[in-house]
Amino acid sequence: MKQRLNFPIWLQRIGLYLAVLGPGLITASADNDAPGIATYSMAGSKYGYRFLFIIVVITIGEVIVQEMAARMGVVTGKGTADLIRERFGVKVTAFAMLCLMVANLGTTIAQFAGIAAASELFGLSRYIVVPITAIVIVLMVLRGSYRYIEKVLLVLCLSSLSYVITVFLIDPPWGEVLKAAVVPQLSFEPEFILAVLATIGTTITPWGIFYMQASVADKGVALKEYHLTKIDVSFGAMWGNVISAFIVICTAGTLFIHGIQVESAEQAALALEPLAGGAAKILFSTGLLGASLLAVSVLPLSTTYSICEAFGFERGLNRSAKEAPVFYSIYGGIIALSILIIFIPGIPLFSIMWISQSVNAVLLPVLLVLVLKLSNQEAIMGKWRNKRVQNILAGSLTGLISLVTLVLLATSFMGIYI
Repeated sequence: MKQRLNFPIWLQRIGLYLAVLGPGLITASADNDAPGIATYSMAGSKYGYRFLFIIVVITIGEVIVQEMAARMGVVTGKGTADLIRERFGVKVTAFAMLCLMVANLGTTIAQFAGIAAASELFGLSRYIVVPITAIVIVLMVLRGSYRYIEKVLLVLCLSSLSYVITVFLIDPPWGEVLKAAVVPQLSFEPEFILAVLATIGTTITPWGIFYMQASVADKGVALKEYHLTKIDVSFGAMWGNVISAFIVICTAGTLFIHGIQVESAEQAALALEPLAGGAAKILFSTGLLGASLLAVSVLPLSTTYSICEAFGFERGLNRSAKEAPVFYSIYGGIIALSILIIFIPGIPLFSIMWISQSVNAVLLPVLLVLVLKLSNQEAIMGKWRNKRVQNILAGSLTGLISLVTLVLLATSFMGIYI
């Protein structure tokens, strides 16, 4: 008979925390994908440290939103799309799924833009690399072999830590950095507002809400262990945004002070020169490529699952194309359309990444309103429904994003016609 090992209580608790860490950390870390890197690089190079305050506010918002999604996943055992269909009917579901499709299509295009930008930094043609990459990714996903490659891609994504090292190498004025993080320095210029929307859209993503709830539901987390999932969500959001802040600090401390505004991958790579020197392009393009591959492997598939779940279509990679024609058609359509757009001659790849995240933010309030309604329904959540403070914070975030969008439209209109 084997003797049972009795580990210290503190060690058992650490093991328990590590067991539940996952969905929150992965979702938040995925914010630092290709469009995320592009957005933070452009913001830091153009506005210096001013965007650190925006990131602090968004971090609080991300914790609130992702916690609601995770809590609904634990309590109901269902995904967001499934609950929207059950509670709001076909019309509302169709509108919500349209918003999700547009937002996720834009982000998928941005991921392929990241692949194209990285390939060109390596001196390769996007017209060759992008389709080959798409074929390889599709084959890996459809054959279920992607999980073996995922670890390699996650290692490549660790290159984002190079921004942390670079910041300490350049030793920025920490007093100014800290002040920018706590004192707002806002502007009503359309370009600044668009940058704010892009920063919101690349951090609190529509796909992240759906992914979070589905992941927690699939994991089968018990209600008595929910406090551990809450820690995962909070830690994940803070960790992901700490990296985002370091990207802003790095680009502000290396590019902004020299008047270099990022408009291309080549310019963005200059931010890592203090660390990598002449190899900065290789380091930057490696991280950009890894982040893009990781996201483009998951995003189209998660979009397809959500839409099919919402309307009751057959779905799943374990089904054939004849058994689930809608599932495979949507999946293939998202990838094909994304590639075609990237193939447009002269299309600005970094601008595509940035604008796609602004679209995310504009569409986000629609989904936030639905998530707020769901998380407050006693019939669904019981005693786990939102507290008053959670509603105030989430409602304020939704109102803030809507207000920023209206201000952008108003200032753009005035700029054109006045």
